[in-house]
Parts: sequence; structure tokens; C-alpha cells
Amino acid sequence: MLVLIANFDKYSFVRILKENAHFDFGKNIQISLNFNEMKGLIVREAQLTDLAVLKSFEQELIKAERPYDPTIRDDATSYYDLKDYITRDEVFVVVAVYEDEIVSSGYVFAKPARSYLDHEFYAHMGFMFTLPEFRGKGINQKIIKALSEWASEKNLVEARLTVYNDNHGAIRAYEKAGFSKHLNEMRIRLKP
Repeated sequence: MLVLIANFDKYSFVRILKENAHFDFGKNIQISLNFNEMKGLIVREAQLTDLAVLKSFEQELIKAERPYDPTIRDDATSYYDLKDYITRDEVFVVVAVYEDEIVSSGYVFAKPARSYLDHEFYAHMGFMFTLPEFRGKGINQKIIKALSEWASEKNLVEARLTVYNDNHGAIRAYEKAGFSKHLNEMRIRLKP
């Protein structure tokens, strides 16, 4: 019996499978694969050279959120002024890079809290997007960790983000990172 042991990350394995779709192993061959969790993943501050990729992420995010929100305009739209966010000291935009490819993003900035809360400002997090083939690998948690560290340096003691109620995958990801459901915003369309 032949035993093959390979060590590589899940993304490389998927790439190998795509490139080698046909395997003809005899009946006495056993394969053991040891997956690593995204070794080599880097979370860094976004740069203006990342702008084109980030704008494509923004459009993918809008496309993904349309089914949850019928009030998003059908025409070309944008949520963020990403160029401004990247260049402003008050906003921290990060990207996760794996094998020279930007695979995820997020931002944080200090936002005024309601006057009756026990904190004057809180860390507002958003623009959480991860390429579909990289989801479920803990990248979102690493993005949130980097954003949280920035917020802590700014002495912010509360972090918040918004997510559509029916976006169960995103909710699970945020709960894994330590967030809990807090407030449910309700809406109704009125006739003019």
C-alpha cells in the first residue's frame, strides 16, 4: 500500500483539484491530507493601489445585499467613498492578502453614540467582504481583530456593525468573532 502525505492550505488544494480533475489511484492507495489554516495570510492597512479591487468588493457586497434590501437603488450605486476612507486618519481600512491576492476587506471609524449610552463614541465596523472561495477560513475574524486593535488604540470601548437580519452566514461569522445580536431595525414602505 502506498501512503501519500501532503501539507498545504485548503486554497492550494482546491487549485490542485481544479488543475488535476482526474485521479487514477489503484485500490491500495491511501491519501492523507493535512490542511493548514491560511498560512501566509497578511492583514494590512489598505493603500490607494488597492482601490480597484476594493471598488469591485463594494459592488459584490451591494449585489449580495440586494436580496435583503428592496430599497437599494437599481442603478449603479456606491456605499462608500473608499478613496477618502483610505486617505483619512479617522478611518482605518484593512485588507487581507493571500498569495499576493486581496481576498477580504473591512473598515472601522469612531462614530458618535446616542447621548444616553455609557460611551461617547463607538467603533463602527463595516465593508466586511471576503471572496466566496475564502469564506469559512477565519479571515473575517482576523479582519475584525485588526479593526478592534485600531479601535482600542483610539480608546473606543464598544464596537458595532450592521447586518441584514436574513444574512445568516454573516451573522454566524460575526458571532464567531464575539459579536451578539443587539437591536433589530424595522421598516415599512409607505404610500406617498
